[in-house]
Amino acid sequence: QTYAEAKIGVTKPLFFVFHGGSGSEKHEIATALGAGVAKMNVDTDTQWAYWVGLLNFYKANEGYLQGQIGNPTGDDKPNKSYYDPRKWVRESELTMTARVEESCRDLSNVNA
Repeated sequence: QTYAEAKIGVTKPLFFVFHGGSGSEKHEIATALGAGVAKMNVDTDTQWAYWVGLLNFYKANEGYLQGQIGNPTGDDKPNKSYYDPRKWVRESELTMTARVEESCRDLSNVNA
């Protein structure tokens, strides 16, 4: 940025993309932003966050996810409300949303 500013006469004239930004430490992100990074790829972080939501749901409800009928509350009890994809997909969406919000804060991309 400093070299380009001197040549062009414009403050931070380059718009850098931080490819492979997933997994970066917060201080590394701050350094990148200070150097003029305008976009950071966080796909891997958001994919992992989605998976964590599903994994946590499974671990918390494992006894209800072994068959359509029969769970820790009784051999004849139905489990539909646990294996319904809308239920566990929602949990994945929540953890991914939280991760996107964290990235937005890290990248100073939130409405204050």
